[in-house]
Amino acid sequence: MSEKEYNTCVDLYADNVYRFILKNIKHKENAEDIVQASFEVLWMKRTDVKMETSKSFLFTIAYRKMIDHIRTAKHTNEITNYENLMTVYMHPKINELLDNALNTLDDTKKALVLLKDYEGYSYEEMSAITGLSASQVKVYLHRARLQLRNYIGKIENVL
Repeated sequence: MSEKEYNTCVDLYADNVYRFILKNIKHKENAEDIVQASFEVLWMKRTDVKMETSKSFLFTIAYRKMIDHIRTAKHTNEITNYENLMTVYMHPKINELLDNALNTLDDTKKALVLLKDYEGYSYEEMSAITGLSASQVKVYLHRARLQLRNYIGKIENVL
C-alpha cells in the first residue's frame, strides 16, 4: 500500500472505526486512542497490506486493540462513563432501552451485533475481523439477537 492509499484509508474508514469502537467501549478518549493505535499499526504494516484488504485489516486490528483495552479495564477495575451516541431521531426511551440491552451482551456478542447491524459487515468480513469462524459468527449473532429480544420484549411496551 502506498502512502497515498494509506491516506485514502484514513479518509474512508477513520469515522467508521471510531464509531464502532466508541459504541463498544463508551469512552471518547479511549476510543480515540484505540483508533490512533490501529492506524499506527496499519502504517507500520502498509507494505504488507493491499488496499483491497485494508478495511478488514484495520477493523481486525481495532477490534483486537479494543478487546485488549476491555480486558485491561476489567482487570484494573476501571469503569468508564457511558456516553449516548444514538441519534436524536429516535425516541429517548428507545435509545436508553437499546443501550441497556446492548450492555447486557458480553463483549463478543455486542461487537458482532454492532458490526453486522450498525456497520453492515458480512459474516465473512466479521469472521476476519474477530477471528471467529463464519459459523461461530452466525451462532453468536443469533444468540445475541435472542438475548436482545428477551431483554426488550415488545416495543409497544416501551412506548
